[in-house]
Amino acid sequence: MKNYLNTIIIAVAVIVAGYLLANGYQNRAKSGQAISVTGMGEQNFTSDLIVWRGSFARKDMDLKATYAAVNKDQRVIREYLNSKGIKDDEIVFEAVNIQKDFFYDYDENGQLRNTIFNGYNLTQNIKVQSKNVDLVESISRQVTDLIDAGVELNSYTPEYYYTKLAELKIKMIEAATKDASNRAEKIAINAGGKLGGLKNAEMGVFQISAENSSEDYSWGGNFNTTSKKKTANITVRLRYEID
Repeated sequence: MKNYLNTIIIAVAVIVAGYLLANGYQNRAKSGQAISVTGMGEQNFTSDLIVWRGSFARKDMDLKATYAAVNKDQRVIREYLNSKGIKDDEIVFEAVNIQKDFFYDYDENGQLRNTIFNGYNLTQNIKVQSKNVDLVESISRQVTDLIDAGVELNSYTPEYYYTKLAELKIKMIEAATKDASNRAEKIAINAGGKLGGLKNAEMGVFQISAENSSEDYSWGGNFNTTSKKKTANITVRLRYEID
């Protein structure tokens, strides 16, 4: 009788353990069911801020005379830009860079024989920052007009920016999140399930490239400043439970 009782107890224990193990496995499998999707937001926009830089230089044996020539060129450039519609508060003349120039005399063996002072080189940079993008863009291509006034201004490629980038980014995140959510819901329905709660959300890299360009994306985020018309892209990765 005692042996039968032990057998019954063992059998019941095995049944209960089996039930608990199966139920635990089922719950674990159920809780592990999830789906990960990536949504994308894209927006074309036109830059509303332009930064145009240039530089000019003078050279003379006398420092005072060289500095006076640079100041004269500065006045001519400012007057020229004002006449084209650029305001004074949009123009910034940076500090003058002064460098001494020397002529080095070498003998036939390549040994330095003499160092001769060859004058002062003075260079000044100019920056124009304006929301009148089209106007500044046009002027940057016409600076050769200053040659007639005796000023040689080196013009650099304008840089284009967007002052409402933060607002644009928020809208794009909303669009990317909605895109990802719609994808997840369709996948869940097609698989015969139902979309559950959101488990995790990650935002990808924010990229800005020239509109209709083939620029390569970078892991750190591409940020184009050479094109007036741009395209912004952002991705959002969502992970949902499946009921």
